[in-house]
Amino acid sequence: MQNSSKSGIFYALTAFTLWAIAPIYFKEMSFIPAQEILAHRVIWSCLLVMILIVLLRYTDALKVVLRSPKTLGAMLISTALIAFNWGIFIWAIQNNQILSASLGYYINPLISILLGVIFFKDKLDRVRKAAVVLCFCAVAFEVIQFGSLPWVALILATTFGFYGLVRKKVAVDSFTGMAIETAILLPFAFAYLMLSDSPSANMFENTSTVNWLLFASGPITMVPLMCFAAAANRVSLVTLGFFQYIGPTGMFILAVFLYDEPLSPEKLTTFVLIWSALAMLIADSIRRIRKTKATSLIDQETP
Repeated sequence: MQNSSKSGIFYALTAFTLWAIAPIYFKEMSFIPAQEILAHRVIWSCLLVMILIVLLRYTDALKVVLRSPKTLGAMLISTALIAFNWGIFIWAIQNNQILSASLGYYINPLISILLGVIFFKDKLDRVRKAAVVLCFCAVAFEVIQFGSLPWVALILATTFGFYGLVRKKVAVDSFTGMAIETAILLPFAFAYLMLSDSPSANMFENTSTVNWLLFASGPITMVPLMCFAAAANRVSLVTLGFFQYIGPTGMFILAVFLYDEPLSPEKLTTFVLIWSALAMLIADSIRRIRKTKATSLIDQETP
């Protein structure tokens, strides 16, 4: 059990670290349009996940989903959400808005809390209420200071939040879900590449280096997903929740220290408000875990 937990932590660290440094790849691919990279991400991810489905024997799970019109209908929604999320993310990286992408994924847990209240009737305690209020304060501060909503951050947070909501509703495993979503997007990806006037859209005219870089969009998508799936089978979702902040933190560090995106005092204030909200949630989660463990020990000692 302990070895399983240790390996789960290793897989979780690997998954979220890879997601944290993914912007380096998309930044280096800025010479190719974001839509084109998205098309390649869909094509090569679909190919790889189908191979994994066969190797890992997920074919029965795939058949079950394909026989359910209701599940497929929900998957159409999740497909649209993840495609939009991927596209905006790639565009943001290429257009020097890694800080905005980072902010979006910091906001995402707070969006998920709100969605839980709306769709699952979750109750908010005082800590979560305060965290949500701080999130709204951060957005309001951004509007007051810059005269507009932080659209990139909000779109990334809401699309991924609703994506998680839909996937939770349909309860499809990550590999099967990714296979169906990329398969739905596959015709659109091929159509874009065939109709595009981009010089790199025709892979037969590209250099081998460019083609290998385009193919890399598949592993860059699938490897962290595989690690995440392995981690989810070995550690609790609460533990995984603590690791989710590695991604946006890595993006923040890359934006400020590697790509020199400007971090004004006003922008930093927005981040501080969000960080404060997340710190409250993390502290509350730790308190709950300790309380649960203490209660469990008392129950074990009680004759």
